[in-house]
Amino acid sequence: MKRCLSLYKPNQVLDFCSKATKMLFGGIKIGRSLDFEVPSFVYDNGFEENVKQISISGVQIKYGLKLIENRLQLTSSNGQYLLKPIPVGRFRYLDSAPENEHLTMQIANQVFKIETATNSLIYFKSGEPAYLVKRFDVKDDGSKWLQEDFTQIMQVSSQQNGPNYKYDGSYENIATLIKKHCVAWPVEIERFFKVLIFNYLISNGDAHLKNFSLIQTSFGDFRLSPAYDLLCTFVHTPSEAAMALDLFEDNYFTDQYNALGYYSYADFYEFGVKIGINHARVEKIIVSFLIQSKSVQAMVENSFLATYIKAMFWSQYQSRLR
Repeated sequence: MKRCLSLYKPNQVLDFCSKATKMLFGGIKIGRSLDFEVPSFVYDNGFEENVKQISISGVQIKYGLKLIENRLQLTSSNGQYLLKPIPVGRFRYLDSAPENEHLTMQIANQVFKIETATNSLIYFKSGEPAYLVKRFDVKDDGSKWLQEDFTQIMQVSSQQNGPNYKYDGSYENIATLIKKHCVAWPVEIERFFKVLIFNYLISNGDAHLKNFSLIQTSFGDFRLSPAYDLLCTFVHTPSEAAMALDLFEDNYFTDQYNALGYYSYADFYEFGVKIGINHARVEKIIVSFLIQSKSVQAMVENSFLATYIKAMFWSQYQSRLR
C-alpha cells in the first residue's frame, strides 16, 4: 500500500498527501524527490571531531533549504527547512536514521498529541532518503522568532564549560527555567513533562539541553518550542544512558530508583509533582502514555523502516513501557 511520506496516510502514490502538502509547503505541489544529489562536503577537522562524539547528534549534518516557486533549493541563508541526509559515523544502522527520526516525530505528534516541528521523509535524486523538517522559527515574511535553547538560557558553552556542556544540567533545571521565563508556565510545564516521558518511552537518550528551547510568541512572551530532534537513539547507540540528563538536580534519586537502578513510574510521578503539576494531572498524564501500545505498533508497522529495525524499535518500546 502506498502511503504519504509525511503522515503515513494511504495515498494514491508514494508522495505527499494533500494535508501534508498544505502543512509542509503551503499547498504547493512538491514531488517526493529533490532535483539534486546528496551534497558533498569537506571532512575538515571540525567534522572529524564531531564524528568522534558519543552522541548521534554530533554526526548529523544539516543543510538549509528554501522553497522557490515549486522547488526546494539548497541555501546558505534564510532557509525555511532543514534537511538531514543519512549521517556518517561509527554508529550502527545509520542508513535508517532519517526514517527513525521521522517515525519518532510522527508517533509523538499523532499518537501522543505532542506539538512537533512539521516533518517528512524526502528523497535525493539518487533515491537516498533524507529527513526534512520545516523550521518553526521562521515567520511568513522571512524574519525569525526569537528562540533560545537551554544552553543559551543557562549561559553554558563549550568554551566555558567544556565539550560536554550540553549535558551539564538536569531536567529539573529546565523545568525551573520554564517557570521563570514563561508567563503561562503551568501549561508549558505540562508540555515539557509529556516530552520527557515520551523521550524515556521511545528510548531517546540524547535529549540534552540544546534539544529544548523557548520561543517568543506574537504577544511577546515565551513558550516551550515545538519538539524537535526526537528519535529512538537505542537503534544506533544501544549502550548509551537511558536519559541524557538526570531527572532531578543535586544528584537526587528516589528510593524507587535506588532500589531498581532505573527510572520507573514512581520517579516520573515524583518529578511531575515537584515541578509544579498537581497530583491528579500527573497521574492522568502518565496514564495517557500507558494506553497507546496498539497505536504505536500500528505507526511502526506503517513506517518505512526495514523489518528488522521495526522489530528492534517495537521491542525496545515495550521494554520501556513495562
